Amino acid sequence: MTTVLIAAAVLLLISVLASKASSRFGVPALLVFLAIGMLAGSEGPGGIYYNDVGAAQSIGILALAFILFSGGLDTRWKEVRPVLGAGFSLATLGVVISALLVGAFIHYVFGLPLLEGVLLGAIISSTDAAAVFSVLRSRSIRLRSRLTPLIELESGSNDPMAVFLTTALIHRLLNPGSPFLSFVGEFVIQMSIGTLAGLLIGRLAIWVINHVRLEHDGLYPVLSIATVLLTYGATDALGGNGFLAVYLAGLVLGNHRFIHRASLLRFHDGVAWLMQITMFLALGLLVYPSNLIPVAGMGLSIALALTFIARPVSVFIATAFSKFTARERLMISWAGLRGAVPIILATFPLMAQLPNGVLIFNAVFFTVLVSVVLQGSSIPLVSRWLGVAEQPDFRDADEDLPQRGDSELITIDVPAGSPAVERQIVELGLPSETLLLLAYRGEGFFAPNGSTIIRPGDKLIVLTNERSVDETRHILQGRGLSS
Repeated sequence: MTTVLIAAAVLLLISVLASKASSRFGVPALLVFLAIGMLAGSEGPGGIYYNDVGAAQSIGILALAFILFSGGLDTRWKEVRPVLGAGFSLATLGVVISALLVGAFIHYVFGLPLLEGVLLGAIISSTDAAAVFSVLRSRSIRLRSRLTPLIELESGSNDPMAVFLTTALIHRLLNPGSPFLSFVGEFVIQMSIGTLAGLLIGRLAIWVINHVRLEHDGLYPVLSIATVLLTYGATDALGGNGFLAVYLAGLVLGNHRFIHRASLLRFHDGVAWLMQITMFLALGLLVYPSNLIPVAGMGLSIALALTFIARPVSVFIATAFSKFTARERLMISWAGLRGAVPIILATFPLMAQLPNGVLIFNAVFFTVLVSVVLQGSSIPLVSRWLGVAEQPDFRDADEDLPQRGDSELITIDVPAGSPAVERQIVELGLPSETLLLLAYRGEGFFAPNGSTIIRPGDKLIVLTNERSVDETRHILQGRGLSS
């Protein structure tokens, strides 16, 4: 156990330090983590023998659940709402078209059975926006306002579709006589249950976090972890899509007020990074570099066909009725970077013991590596060439905070008859531009938080702006003008 702990700590430390170098040189962290795992494996200098496909798959599923939840927490509904239609189309129709085109290419070029070719295409149909934006941030580049939320929404919502297609096709291969229409019904059931479960548990989590009033602040992250596990587990047990459910639960939670919001967001960001590193290291350990050489030609061909044919065609068809320009569609196509999800899905054929399971896994792994190197290193150049890149305006870095030129500090006395009395701050519905800085009660000052209960006679020091002064006073005093 001591050796395992030391090895795990060393790998994590190396990964964290290497991520800094990856940002500096514009290399996606995914590639670095995978490389560290491969170097630490049985064919690398680390010499760690690891061949447990089931454990790697379980680690990947658990990690993906937390990563999707964190992605939902960070997604702003007001930004994704205008591109919701295009994002949904890319995450469903786009995935299907891409899988079919890649499957046909593999079938006719390499002679793999058509259904197995489509399975490989479905496995690599999921995109990874985190890798894209890590590259853009390292080069001080941002995309046009409509592109960023669309790429984020697509990457967070196309994983469930890729998982469904993969599992459905494996089931079809193992049970050739099963009717095709049964998969359509299963898809509707999985997505419907996943959607309802995610929305309901997300709303329930908000209520619980805001009303449970735990004695120790450190228990709130534990409560949020339980939310992720319950959301995925309960949805999966009911026959729904657990990945869709955790993403939607995070989306609902992240777009509402709740106690310790800032600390919980930071906590889940850290958990997501830990899960990414653990998942990538496990997948890197699982692969044997010597097995990639025989599939190098196939993997390279699939990556090029996916990047230059299947992905652009699927994007242009899926966004045909949107207002995106041709240049923006090309950027969306090029930003379809492959990540860890395809490698996780590639373990499914191995676990199902399909005849070509090993071939599919190695081909997918090599395809992902090519995608990361080819697209990941050239995204900044392509974004500038297409004219869709903008230099970040650092004046907007604090756009969620009210510290601007029209902000002012005011003092509000809470009267005994105020509707805010005996209510938590998180329940008041204060304007987003309003921030409660300090409260004076009794004989001392204290910093309020979302769980603070307003008492009659409280004196509140508030930072707000001219537009929100009257509304803030009305909420805290029950009238529009100060006393």
